[in-house]
Amino acid sequence: MKATQALHNLGQSIWLDNITRDLLNSGTLKHFIDEWSVTGLTSNPTIFDHAIKNSAAYDTAIRERLSNGKSSEDLFFELALDDITRAAALFRPIHDRTGGVDGWVSLEVSPLLAYDTAGSLSAARTLHTRAGQPNLFIKIPGTKEGLPAIEEGIFAGIPINVTLLFSREQYLAAAEAFLRGIERRIEGGLPPNVGSVASLFISRWDVAVTGKAPESLRDQLGIAIAKRTYKAYHELLASPRWQRALNFGARPQRLLWASTGTKDPKASDTLYVKALAAPLTVNTMPDGTLKALADHGEVSAILPADGGDCEEVLAQFTKAGINVDDLAAQLQQEGAASFVKSWTELMATIDSKSTLQKKAVAG
Repeated sequence: MKATQALHNLGQSIWLDNITRDLLNSGTLKHFIDEWSVTGLTSNPTIFDHAIKNSAAYDTAIRERLSNGKSSEDLFFELALDDITRAAALFRPIHDRTGGVDGWVSLEVSPLLAYDTAGSLSAARTLHTRAGQPNLFIKIPGTKEGLPAIEEGIFAGIPINVTLLFSREQYLAAAEAFLRGIERRIEGGLPPNVGSVASLFISRWDVAVTGKAPESLRDQLGIAIAKRTYKAYHELLASPRWQRALNFGARPQRLLWASTGTKDPKASDTLYVKALAAPLTVNTMPDGTLKALADHGEVSAILPADGGDCEEVLAQFTKAGINVDDLAAQLQQEGAASFVKSWTELMATIDSKSTLQKKAVAG
């Protein structure tokens, strides 16, 4: 049995952290679904920047839309929605079979809105309506300004993937926003089964402390943060408040492990996948990590619900001068800035391709 199947059987969803038109056109995504137990997909501005920049597969669609006079942002979302809706159709049977638990795809609002509550909510409403797909998550960053938009979006019935979370505290703030939205739906007599995941970024922790902590702690910080957050996740779902919501028909906001591709060339290419195997969670993997898991990965121990040794490991990082709370805030800010950079490059790519297509049409 492939490790991908074993992980799926354990109760963890495997999602692909990538989308390109070539993946769709070639049948590769369908192969991942059929052979490697992939049950969902996530995207972000960096992924789309690479997809459009490095492929001619979007050129015809860009050329066909040139006469519409759309902005680069409008043109991008048209291209992205084309890809996302095709992927959503591939995952729709899984979504239907699991009663909406799985089979999701994700599309992010403009990263320029990371600190704009009203703008994030408006964009989420617009993308949700335009897509018209029951298995589409709208991604909103879990920043201080993003949290009210998440609550309002959930209350409005918009499925949301809360992105750019880096710590237990940031996760709990996002879970609180989600739960408030669900409770408001319950009080209003609305169906409370609005889908959501909370995406905790893992590998960026270890990149951030490379060379700043003892070698004995190499590649251990991200996993320790995940264990600490997983414990809080279990405690929250077992709380009377959540039990009440579940009894009214709510569905858990699942914890999602993001940024799980190994960045350290000295470490296993399935490091974070093996360490973070856990039921009722999602692991979204880049292509390389997914292929490595299918080829030679293994699934052994399950992540401890009580956090295991996370506090002991984190105490060692504190002793080494690493302030985890400060670093979590820094990583969230840097993550938001990174997506803005990718967004700027993406808009430039679309402008450049539009110019080339105009010249080609002009002959």
